[in-house]
Amino acid sequence: MLASCEKGLDYVSYGDLNSVVKTAEGAGGAVSSTYSGLAGGTDWQGGWTSGTYAWRTQSMMTTDEGVCAWGGDWGNLRNLNYNPDFDWITHNYTRYLPYISRIAITMEDIQGITMDENLKKRYIAELKALRAHYSQLLYFAYGPLNIVTDAKIAANPDAPILPRPASSVTVAQIEKDYQDAIAVLPGKFTGIDYGRFSKAAALTGLMKLYMHEKEWAKAVGAGNEIKKLGYGIQGNYEDLFSVANKGGASTEIILAIVCTPTGGDQYTNMWLAHSLPSDYKDPSDISLTAWGGYKMPWKTYDKFDQTDKRLKRLLSKYPIGKDANGNVLYKDARAAGDLGAVPMKFAPDPSKANAQNSGVDFPVYRYADVLLMLAESINEVNNGPTQEAYDYVYEVRQRAGLGKLAPGLSKSQFLEKIQDERLFELWAEGWRRDDLIRWNMYTQRAANDGSTTADSYRVLYPLPRTVVNQSNNIIKQNFGYN
Repeated sequence: MLASCEKGLDYVSYGDLNSVVKTAEGAGGAVSSTYSGLAGGTDWQGGWTSGTYAWRTQSMMTTDEGVCAWGGDWGNLRNLNYNPDFDWITHNYTRYLPYISRIAITMEDIQGITMDENLKKRYIAELKALRAHYSQLLYFAYGPLNIVTDAKIAANPDAPILPRPASSVTVAQIEKDYQDAIAVLPGKFTGIDYGRFSKAAALTGLMKLYMHEKEWAKAVGAGNEIKKLGYGIQGNYEDLFSVANKGGASTEIILAIVCTPTGGDQYTNMWLAHSLPSDYKDPSDISLTAWGGYKMPWKTYDKFDQTDKRLKRLLSKYPIGKDANGNVLYKDARAAGDLGAVPMKFAPDPSKANAQNSGVDFPVYRYADVLLMLAESINEVNNGPTQEAYDYVYEVRQRAGLGKLAPGLSKSQFLEKIQDERLFELWAEGWRRDDLIRWNMYTQRAANDGSTTADSYRVLYPLPRTVVNQSNNIIKQNFGYN
């Protein structure tokens, strides 16, 4: 892929700018190819899927959500023990910069095509939303970066190397891209276009950016705009993580990675293979690959109310077969000495097409997340919760079979409830790292769990050492990693 102006990768030419995309069909194909970053591109189970490089996996394994039974570098993730040579952590920096550059080139190409103008505007809006999303992921993980918007600079291997800008410059470009996309995109996509960036998805990304920057009033504004777009809490939590979420049928899923069990290892869901114990036997007799790695620590699991319906996908006891009479036999994971509960999260694929690869889609943005973000932002804006904030939290809790929060909570007390509720609702969905950083709890969590490498600067990952060296130190390493 094309290197950005930060020279994070060896340059590979895409050819003359005018020869890349020539037709409306070519434009559609070029836009669709930029979506591959949501699944990590050519990475094995990267992006928003389930492997080592996946955002949701790293968020889980560097926070209180997760621990891995495989040891080795999984322990380093949990202890925040990483450095500029730790590929698991640095990999995504050089994975996503080329997407940002390629988007600039693709937008330039599309501008010159004779095609339906409304479709052209939509394609460009989708590209801007994707550029904002990829840039935001990098900004949250590594700090400020130069976002290439000029196609000629993006295509030029000899473009000057630029130092990293102030955070405000990066944030302003991400905000602009989201806002430009929001002005054009439809509220939601369904049918064959399900899985594309919609207005609601761009607003959700923008809301997360505002919360990261503690622009609480702007976050409330973005959340209120999402509320107008027809989303709502789906009746059954488990359906969000089963084949019932396919094709845009969910009223709650705003953006998803559309998966298939038969298309290879990229656009597929392997979460169960990573998380199920090797002796797990599904009661419906679906054959499932089970590697037994991912766990939720017991200390975190024990925070849940045991009547919480969301525990149906987080198992302290799991099926291991049936007796002679067909009764399901269960194993007590805690009594057996396992590191934690089984974070099953996703239901098996009833198609039985593949024991390892599932067609259950990966949700990225959900309306329940939006409601909890709204409640948190309102609490900040008003220096305490309003009835509206209470109602949003209850809307999420009600589906889980839980009651309303106690009235009369202070700002800090209400925030503590939000911190727990986001864990209970969104575990294994990739947001816990950002949440803990926003609450100044990320490195403290690791310290509390015994890490000796929980330095405060580790709220940012290090840049790859090669990026800094190849720039002759024009691109500065994040503090603490030199």
